[in-house]
Amino acid sequence: MKKSLFILVALVALSFQSATAQVYAKINALYAVVGVANPSVEAAIAPHSSFSIDATFSPWRSVKGRHLFFGMFNGEYRYYIKRATEGFYAAFNAGGMGFDINKPYLFKGGKLLGFNVNYGKGFGLIVGLCAGYQHHFAERWTVDAFVGVGYLRSWYNGYQPDGTIVMSPQGHEDYEKPDPFNGSSEVMPFKAGISIGYRIFNPNRHK
Repeated sequence: MKKSLFILVALVALSFQSATAQVYAKINALYAVVGVANPSVEAAIAPHSSFSIDATFSPWRSVKGRHLFFGMFNGEYRYYIKRATEGFYAAFNAGGMGFDINKPYLFKGGKLLGFNVNYGKGFGLIVGLCAGYQHHFAERWTVDAFVGVGYLRSWYNGYQPDGTIVMSPQGHEDYEKPDPFNGSSEVMPFKAGISIGYRIFNPNRHK
C-alpha cells in the first residue's frame, strides 16, 4: 500500500511536467518525525492558483496496543493572495481513506489526546478547508506550513481489543438482527504539517 501511494504521487508529478507550470515535490517533515509518510506534488495552474495532490500512509498497526494503520489520498485547490505557490493561501480539498484505527479524540476526560478502547476497520470520504503559508528559499526550495479541518463520513466495523467484532454498535440496539456495519459523520482537524519542497520542473527553462 505504501509503495502504491508513492508511485501514484510520482505519476502525478510526471503528468504535471507536461504542462506549463512550476512543479514542487514535497514531504511533510512534521509527519515524518513520527514515522508517517506524507509526500505531495503541487503545480501552479493560474497566476494565483495551484493544484496539489498528496498521499498519507501510517504503517503503525499497533502503538501501545492502539491501532494507527491508515492510508489517505487527497486533492486540493489552493488560492494564493500574493501569487501561486508563494505566501498565504486558502484551500478546498477532497479525498478518501482506508483505516484500521482506534478513533482519537481531543480534550476529553481531562486528556489533551486520547483513543477509544475499541478500534474500527473501514473507509471514509473527506471534504475540507485548509489555510497555510508557503515561503521559497534558495533557488529551488520551499517550506509550506498548513492546517486543515474537514467533514468526514466513514463506514466501518468495530472491534473490541481482543479482536471480537462488535455486533450491536451504538445506534443499532433496536435492530431485529445484529448488524456490525456502522457509520459516522463528524467535523474534525484532519491535516497539519510543515512540508519541505523542491522544485522539480520550471517551464521557463524549457522554452
